[in-house]
Amino acid sequence: MKAHLTLWFTLLTLATDYAGTNSYWIPFLTNDNDVDVIMGHLETSGQKILRVWGFNDVTSVPGSGTVYFQAFSGSSATINTGANGLQRLDAVVKAAEKHGIKLIINFVNNWTDYGGMAAYFSACGVSSNAQWYTASRCQTLYQTYIKAVISRYRNSNAVFAWELANEPRCNGCATSVLTTWIQKTSDYIRSLDTDHMITVGDEGFGLAGDGSYPYQFGEGNDWAANLALPNISFGTFHLYPESWGVNNTWGNGWIQAHAKVCAQLKKPCLFEEYGVPTNHCSVESEWQKTSLGLKDSGMAADLFWQLGDTIKSTGQQTSNDGNTVYYGTADWTCLVDDHVKAIG
Repeated sequence: MKAHLTLWFTLLTLATDYAGTNSYWIPFLTNDNDVDVIMGHLETSGQKILRVWGFNDVTSVPGSGTVYFQAFSGSSATINTGANGLQRLDAVVKAAEKHGIKLIINFVNNWTDYGGMAAYFSACGVSSNAQWYTASRCQTLYQTYIKAVISRYRNSNAVFAWELANEPRCNGCATSVLTTWIQKTSDYIRSLDTDHMITVGDEGFGLAGDGSYPYQFGEGNDWAANLALPNISFGTFHLYPESWGVNNTWGNGWIQAHAKVCAQLKKPCLFEEYGVPTNHCSVESEWQKTSLGLKDSGMAADLFWQLGDTIKSTGQQTSNDGNTVYYGTADWTCLVDDHVKAIG
């Protein structure tokens, strides 16, 4: 049986747990050895899953040497398969294969970083994300890109799952808008790939809870309804208390609430992003313990935001957004080394 299918079935038993992280920036590095070194650090640290951006959309072709994956012009899109295009993602997949790291590859951003849905607007004749989800022209362009990426890595044993979008929202929309989009997109992905898992990449909004902002349905998400869709393999949720107007300890209940739904639907939960700008170890280690304590009751893995490392060829550190946990630091010892030991 293929390795990714073995891991799928392991996750579906809800009887184990995996640790990992996020790196939006690793596909945009231009030195293959830098990518390999960083993947080696993940391997030796016991990290199993790395979530990466499989998108980098622009509305005009940048200067030589700048990495981009897809460029929009007029009503068309051109996928860049060159040395400064998807060959950079090739290097990530190759290094992941070498070091036994499983990748979650995301297809588009809700936000404007690296283009996002907004990069499509002019080409497909819309002016908002809400319109993007339902416009046939936008979805045709999006699915064309999905097909290009899946066909490139369909046979790689490094692929853990395909992910629809980073933090999809549809503010003020009926939840049916996102649920319909998720169903159509996941069905399309399944038509291209019958083996790998598929997930949404959402923040976990919209489920029964204490009535605070994250539990509400105003961002257009019905988390349980979306997870119940037949081609969604596991649930994702994020946690950023400072951005959401809640306190850090509130996060433990947030984890428990999602695990409960996952257990009910018999699908695993991935605690996919979490972070605080200060006191990384003391705050996030408690969330990790809560997640790990639910490994037989819905939880299957967690990925902290975000991976930090030193780029070997330049000696420079990777992006620090305040949530970054750097390889080799005391925070790394706490949130990676100690966590992996606790998983066992």
